[in-house]
Amino acid sequence: MKIALIGAGSMGTVHAEAHARNPRAELVGIVDPRIGTASALAERLGSRAYASLDQLMAAESPDVVDICLPTFMHKEYTLQAAALGMHVLCEKPIAGNLADARDMIEACRAAGVQLYVGHVVRFFPDYAKVRELIRAGEIGEPGTVRAERVSAAPSGYDGWYADFAQSGGVLLDLLLHDFDWLRWTFGDVERVYARSTLAAGDKTSPDHAFVTLRFKSGAIGYANGSWSYPDGFATRLEVAGSAGILTVNSEDSVTNRAQLSAKESNQPAVHVPQSALARSPYDDELAHFLDCIAGGAEPIVTCEDGYEALRISLACMESALSGKAVEMDTFGKGNAE
Repeated sequence: MKIALIGAGSMGTVHAEAHARNPRAELVGIVDPRIGTASALAERLGSRAYASLDQLMAAESPDVVDICLPTFMHKEYTLQAAALGMHVLCEKPIAGNLADARDMIEACRAAGVQLYVGHVVRFFPDYAKVRELIRAGEIGEPGTVRAERVSAAPSGYDGWYADFAQSGGVLLDLLLHDFDWLRWTFGDVERVYARSTLAAGDKTSPDHAFVTLRFKSGAIGYANGSWSYPDGFATRLEVAGSAGILTVNSEDSVTNRAQLSAKESNQPAVHVPQSALARSPYDDELAHFLDCIAGGAEPIVTCEDGYEALRISLACMESALSGKAVEMDTFGKGNAE
């Protein structure tokens, strides 16, 4: 399957490398207006660099467009790809607002192409195993869940992460991962309450946020996200039920750890979670999406899942801005947040 990748930044590099390792994929081109960046990545992976999707389309005939761009650019390129009859892989979040997300979903459906959103946490073996054990009843009735996702502050294209209106801070760009996994595991959310330093107007320090979630099942969740780490990336998960507790800690295998502020020249634009497995969860995620497009696999994550994860994040943003809890049954219904 021929893949055109748009965006040669940190996440674009992760996706490009995963496609290059997949024997069923051919990375036919990498698009980025920073042609030098695209050329360096393309040369390393045996692909070709283009300054625009139009240039790539004039030279190649891709089956799939993989979009690894800032959130506010997702809709433009998804609609362009759909109009050209190409399937779409889009990094999370699907969009920055519900109206754009719905437009993307409907455009792909109207064009007869498929749209998949990169909620990769579903493909991390430890998170998938916890969900499997919960659904098998191994810890009895789940009562509480605590999720944490922390990293150094990302920089990204033109510093867009620091703009709450564009990135949504950690509530949209980081904790969205956990919101998707929590909904996948525990079902629909009833109510959220959130706080965020960026939403509160603090522009002097990286964003830090926390959220409490009540699920319709009765379970209570707590999610903490931060871009205030000096360096690196870490995740933690704890689920308590009537018959036991399950825990995941990405740092458990680390025996010696030093956390120092990274030198600016060595600081990646975005910190990506690493896996010690021979096969990366990103490999599994992207290969699975291609299997779905080929018609042989039931999707583990759908575009509607991406829409609902976005709705939870936007409700949390609304709560952080208003200082009030937000009821999910009415949020985003019949209007375009």
